[in-house]
Amino acid sequence: MTTDIVPIRRALLSVSDKTGLIDLARALHAAGVELLSTGGSAGALREAGLPVRDVAEVTGFPEMMDGRVKTLHPMVHGGLLALRDDAGHVAAMEEHGIAPIDLLVVNLYPFEATVARGAEYDTCIENIDIGGPAMIRAAAKNHGFVTTVVDVEDYAPLLEELAQGGTSLAFRKRMALTAYARTAAYDAAVSAWLADAIAEEAPRRRAVAGTLAQTLRYGENPHQSAAFYRDGSTRPGVSSAAQLQGKELSYNNINDTDAAFELVAEFDPAEGPAVAIIKHANPCGVARGASFEEAYQAAYDCDRTSAFGGIVALNGALDGATAKRITEIFTEVVIAPEVTDEAREIFAAKKNLRLLVTGGLPDVTAPGRTWRQVSGGYLVQDRDNGRLSLPDLRVVTKRAPTEAEMADMLFAWRVAKHVKSNAIVYVKGGATVGVGAGQMSRVDSSRIAARKAGDMAEALGLSELPTIGSAVASDAFFPFADGLLAAAEAGATAVIQPGGSMRDAEVIAAADEAGLAMVLTGMRHFRH
Repeated sequence: MTTDIVPIRRALLSVSDKTGLIDLARALHAAGVELLSTGGSAGALREAGLPVRDVAEVTGFPEMMDGRVKTLHPMVHGGLLALRDDAGHVAAMEEHGIAPIDLLVVNLYPFEATVARGAEYDTCIENIDIGGPAMIRAAAKNHGFVTTVVDVEDYAPLLEELAQGGTSLAFRKRMALTAYARTAAYDAAVSAWLADAIAEEAPRRRAVAGTLAQTLRYGENPHQSAAFYRDGSTRPGVSSAAQLQGKELSYNNINDTDAAFELVAEFDPAEGPAVAIIKHANPCGVARGASFEEAYQAAYDCDRTSAFGGIVALNGALDGATAKRITEIFTEVVIAPEVTDEAREIFAAKKNLRLLVTGGLPDVTAPGRTWRQVSGGYLVQDRDNGRLSLPDLRVVTKRAPTEAEMADMLFAWRVAKHVKSNAIVYVKGGATVGVGAGQMSRVDSSRIAARKAGDMAEALGLSELPTIGSAVASDAFFPFADGLLAAAEAGATAVIQPGGSMRDAEVIAAADEAGLAMVLTGMRHFRH
């Protein structure tokens, strides 16, 4: 029968990450625990002056095959799996000279890190741990009697347990949960890498895993519990950012901040400062400028109402002048690759404002996948890393766009990629002047964007609509000419859209009649 407190008399320590190993082993030795170990771990313990028995001595077999075989032996697995309260198990242990192992401390070969550094195929294969997961699974299964520790951060709680005479059943259960989650995540990483390595686009089974970054106060709404997990990616962003100040990020903060940073990364810092302001995962203003302060002001002037309580993302170092301008209204989060000391001092007066520094921008052209849960399953797709340049565009109207119109069309196209469909984006002079998002009808998105531009013209005291002379991007084709004509009515002079409608000829004819320049991309950017 499983007991609550189990004393630790014999422990097997075999780790790749040796952080904290010596201190743990010293504490175990001081508590009278016999230490078993393998390879480099045993060497490190001996070098520290600790008595340790090699597993090879226990099994009667040397480590062989370049370390591939060392712990896969009944003397090890019998010691981990035997039920101490089962007479048959105890008799088998006595008959075969198997001593119980009460504690297993293992962390695995650094497979994920090996893949992340771009190692070749054979090197990755050699960093797939076999014996470690086998022992972890065996020990965790027998958590009624055996304690399994796979994370360095659990060393201190383990020693706190031992100070009370042994580990509690509740602790062993928690450690078993962590152990199985670790081996599951490890296998998920191996299978995902192998699928990519052999170009298997849709393997029969897929697994996804993550490591808890933080528990959240709640999810999208207060009645929903939530947590944030990291997937081990090295992609710069909200998951890897250092939070310099402000309240804890919420579920919605994380989602919106990710949307903001991915959008602003569309604009190469070498081409100048860019700022994106996001509200509810949609951009309410995006702009370039000679400075970040100028870019922020232009983005803010697109939709000042929606910018209140929004997320601000920059594609370069946040400076003091821009920080001062941002603090003039309530802002939830600011995220940037770098932050100057002056900007930090200015933000320090706004203690609730969350300031995140990432150290870099994500590569929007890099391959990757996105996951979305649906009832009974997951939708998995490649990340939308589609990009266009001038040679990709096809002019289909009688009037070709001017150089300035073309620049604004490409800007609008990059923004439209990050606007919920149906998406319509008006841009003038390198800044959004109207954004229509998430409507069931494309013509409604056109009209909403134009109406918002009209509202801002009135608020700013402009003599004419900012959409006059603008370029407009549509994330998908115009199924009818009405959406395009709504843009023309708002004053747009150039249009960029994928094309591919049954009525392309009708839409092109309407553009010609309205005097518009229009280019087709052959690519769409639905974002649902």
